[in-house]
Amino acid sequence: MIGLIDRDRVDEALYDDYETAKAREKRLAKEARAQEIQAKNASVGKKVKEPPASKTMKSRGEASFYKVTCKDNGKGMPHDDIPNMFGRVLSGTKYGLKQTRGKFGLGAKMALIWSKMSTGLPIEISSSMKSQNYISFCRLDIDIHRNIPHVHLHEKRDNKDRWHGAEIQVVIEGNWTTYRSKILHYMRQMAVITPYAEFLFKFVSDASDKNVTIRFARRTDVMPPVPLETKHHPSSVDLLLIKRLIEETPKQNLLQFLQHEFVNIRKAYAERLIGELGPEFSPKMPIKSITSQQIVRIHQLFRQAKFDDPSGDCLSPAGEYNLRLGIIKELHPDMVATYSGSARVFEGHPFIVEAGVSVGGKDVKQGLNIFRFANRIPLLFEQGADVVTRTALKRINWSGYKINQTQDKIGVFVSIVSTKIPFKGTGKEYIGDDITEIASAVKSAIQQCCIQLKTKIVKKIQAREQQERKRSLSMYADNAATAAYNVLEAMEKSRASKKQRYEDKDAEMHKEILTHSTVRKETLRELYEEISAGAITKEMLREKLLQHVEQVDYEMALEYATHSGVSEEPREAIFIQSLEAAEDNFMDLHSPAFVFRLFC
Repeated sequence: MIGLIDRDRVDEALYDDYETAKAREKRLAKEARAQEIQAKNASVGKKVKEPPASKTMKSRGEASFYKVTCKDNGKGMPHDDIPNMFGRVLSGTKYGLKQTRGKFGLGAKMALIWSKMSTGLPIEISSSMKSQNYISFCRLDIDIHRNIPHVHLHEKRDNKDRWHGAEIQVVIEGNWTTYRSKILHYMRQMAVITPYAEFLFKFVSDASDKNVTIRFARRTDVMPPVPLETKHHPSSVDLLLIKRLIEETPKQNLLQFLQHEFVNIRKAYAERLIGELGPEFSPKMPIKSITSQQIVRIHQLFRQAKFDDPSGDCLSPAGEYNLRLGIIKELHPDMVATYSGSARVFEGHPFIVEAGVSVGGKDVKQGLNIFRFANRIPLLFEQGADVVTRTALKRINWSGYKINQTQDKIGVFVSIVSTKIPFKGTGKEYIGDDITEIASAVKSAIQQCCIQLKTKIVKKIQAREQQERKRSLSMYADNAATAAYNVLEAMEKSRASKKQRYEDKDAEMHKEILTHSTVRKETLRELYEEISAGAITKEMLREKLLQHVEQVDYEMALEYATHSGVSEEPREAIFIQSLEAAEDNFMDLHSPAFVFRLFC
């Protein structure tokens, strides 16, 4: 694609993987010594280690290139906006105060720049919207110095299949072997936090045995609400933002500006703020006439005054239902608990923390497995410094919740959504541990999940102990039946020789034996007669004992099931497939743990 071809080397010594005669002689001598040592060890019966594979130097010019294609069935992009959306940095529209997925708004542009740096090839974009009967195709790269798109081809093509969405194709230099685990881990986390979407990942190699295809199935059609754009909270703005709001506001005077451009400032409170600003401010003061010094005064008052906290109605968390379903779908844990906290505030920005904790599962390592999400996007790097990791490792007493931190397979899932995620560092890969409000919310959410799990674990331990008691009783049933039968047989033989004064005492002893052996007869005489006639045997006593153990175990299991809400029949996890788009005559009733769909 670049136009390069393989060429034979003319001057071998010119390359960095060239081996000189001296280096070759040294390597061969080392290999000979190693073979001699192995032969001696083999002759005396010592275990012979496999010789290490000789390292081959790889030339820096032998790079690996990959064609990466990402396709979705979303809303697509307008035809005329595609060049600027991909070929101009900082041309996005993420300036409003709104919860947004992603971190920079530069993802596709960064891929384009990396492609330009490593291969020089342009990026190809195909897109179509639902209302369009054509597909927009664009091949472009970016002029980095002038920050403008360089369009190679931009045309409209037939859309016979009525497809809508976007497809992006880029050729980059990379290393699949090194970063394979990171890519698959990212896809798995996306499937956890987004169970309402289906992901299909394919790696196609030049060797067919190295191909990889993984499908992360969709398990629900219940999606989180769309995040709403909101106004700025007075305590969260800075000088530059106040200046921009003044320049862009359609309001005429200061009173209207304070009342309509910010949340939680009513008319009466705006008048009190204006009175506090000083005599040079008035409610009817033209907003465009405010000077830079006056803007500084407004900013100072905003930082010092008291305002009501913003609500979390503008946020769009994944929800307990989706988080629980995603964990069950991907990890198959033995038990799971989820919790969604109420909205809290940090520096004027609302945020919500959701958490899930699972025990056991498929492809889960022993110990703590941390899964972090910010605005429903997985965070992969710099995990050790993140508030979630430090809270789970240092602030949670796992043993107090009957969970073994080192032996159990523990999954900790924490999702934080906000209009502004307080990332640390330029990479925006972790949230700092120094923010008290967020650290407290994360700890509380994880503890709520652990409390739920503790109840389940305690009941499970009790059921296991009951099973062990049943096993122990069943193990000694033979010995107990033999001992009871021997006692009864000996008493029957010595009955005639006993004196009258011992009869009452014998009767009481007989009753006790009868009670513990579960043999119920009306009189001792009848019992002795049956023993003499052979109607009562050791096998009969053993069978009665086992029946009694089974009855007690059943009653205790039924009581456990009644308290825990478990039916007697075995349960199997099933997922109901979504209906066709035409069958939309239904109503959803939402609960934190499930969604009940009523069809009309």
